[in-house]
Amino acid sequence: MPVHSREKKENNHDEMEVDYGENEGSSSEEEETESSSVSEEGDSSEMDDEDCERRRMECLDEMSNLEKQFTDLKDQLYKERLSQVDAKLQEVIAGKAPEYLEPLAALQENMQIRTKVAGIYRELCLESVKNKYECEIQASRQHCESEKLLLYDTVQSELEEKIRRLEEDRHSIDITSELWNDELQSRKKRKDPFSPDKKKPVVVS
Repeated sequence: MPVHSREKKENNHDEMEVDYGENEGSSSEEEETESSSVSEEGDSSEMDDEDCERRRMECLDEMSNLEKQFTDLKDQLYKERLSQVDAKLQEVIAGKAPEYLEPLAALQENMQIRTKVAGIYRELCLESVKNKYECEIQASRQHCESEKLLLYDTVQSELEEKIRRLEEDRHSIDITSELWNDELQSRKKRKDPFSPDKKKPVVVS
């Protein structure tokens, strides 16, 4: 591309020199005959075609050269970038790349903070579970004591009720036994009026 522009500049410079020479030419050249002008125009047209063809070929060659240079530069740039990426990858694998170390340090700091918070949370959870356990034990003990007192009162009332009934039954049995003994004594007396008197049996309460 720079070569092509350079050639264009040289061609423009040559044309300017030709134009300058023509401008400085004598007026006698402007007064040439029509026949000579026609022949010169025909020759110039043929030369212009050849010159255009030559320039076109030069431009094509220059374009092919530029494309080749561009391809070479592109390949070279690709190889350089690939080597840079490989070098960066090796640094990351070795743990020396700053792009790896800075996020790693941030992650480690975050890990330490979260570990500390998790430890505090664990201690609080353990304390809460311990308090719940103690509360359950205390509640179960209180419930046991209340149930024991209730059971004691129930059993005591039942026993007192049974004792009262037994006493009532005993008094009723004593009365009936005395009546029965009296009746028996009276019957014996009626049957054997000459029998000696016997002592009454003593009732043991």
